[in-house]
Amino acid sequence: MSTIALKPLPESTDVLDVVRDWRIDELCPLLTEELEAELEAALDGLDYGRDLRARIFVPPGLVAPAVLPGGDHLVFVCVNQKGGAGKTTSALELACALVAMGYTVRLIDADPQLAALSAWLLPNFDGIRPEERYTLTDVLFGRQPLDEATYSTTIEGLYLVPSGDNLSTVEYDPKAGRDGSLRAAIRKSKAPIDITIIDAPPALGKLSINGLIAANKVIVPLKVGALDKKALVELHHTIRAVQEDANPQLQVAAAVMTAWDKSRYAAKVAAQLRRDYPEAIIAPARRSVRAAEAPEKHLPVRVFAPDATTVYDYDQLARLLLPAKGATA
Repeated sequence: MSTIALKPLPESTDVLDVVRDWRIDELCPLLTEELEAELEAALDGLDYGRDLRARIFVPPGLVAPAVLPGGDHLVFVCVNQKGGAGKTTSALELACALVAMGYTVRLIDADPQLAALSAWLLPNFDGIRPEERYTLTDVLFGRQPLDEATYSTTIEGLYLVPSGDNLSTVEYDPKAGRDGSLRAAIRKSKAPIDITIIDAPPALGKLSINGLIAANKVIVPLKVGALDKKALVELHHTIRAVQEDANPQLQVAAAVMTAWDKSRYAAKVAAQLRRDYPEAIIAPARRSVRAAEAPEKHLPVRVFAPDATTVYDYDQLARLLLPAKGATA
């Protein structure tokens, strides 16, 4: 398998405004059925060209990203139990942006769906016999350590732990995936990895909980146009429950509005995310037709369509999450 070396992040002219004072905050108290009329009136009061355009919101109290100390390992999890939210795209494109910033990144495909990350970014099995091609399933059943299921990909510096054909069995088999199993596997890893990103499944079961327990930071992708209030409430409660119990250090780092377009509906989505995760960066990932074609080519959007707005948006978010590797504080 030939490999591709990603160039350092370019200085794009297509940069979104970063704001800390956001009129969307005015909508947050109105997100109830009883106040729907007031919400619509508040939306009428927004300026279409100014308030509804693509922007990245950074909470006023959030400081600049800290330098990742040498030897430290950072774990992100992309989670939303609603399918089609853009989790896999967010996981892969953030991973590629971070690789372009100098980090070595491992992606863990914790989604049992056939069209998930392992079908998009193929692991390099060259020279490895089929019976020795280990997966996350083997790790969560305790058959193999994580490093034995970590493979190189077509992107230099980007590694993949594939999901495995029977990963869904982890959800109901009591012998596999106990709370904290994935965290323990990551901590035992000796691979020279700077950052691990977990692509969680579209369900709040054992696999997602393992991802939340293992992570330092959460990324919540949500597709604009697919707002499911009940699902958002359940996700919010699950994240907060893990923070209160199994992983008090867990932080919600960002919420990503995928397939973003300028609309009143996008403003509602932004307000919902702002209310649920006041500590998080709220970032749009603008819609791109070419980005949707990348999975068929088994290439990240960054490689298949490097000028897509989606790439620029994940670049900018990555820079807000971390400085380039080797940067000084």
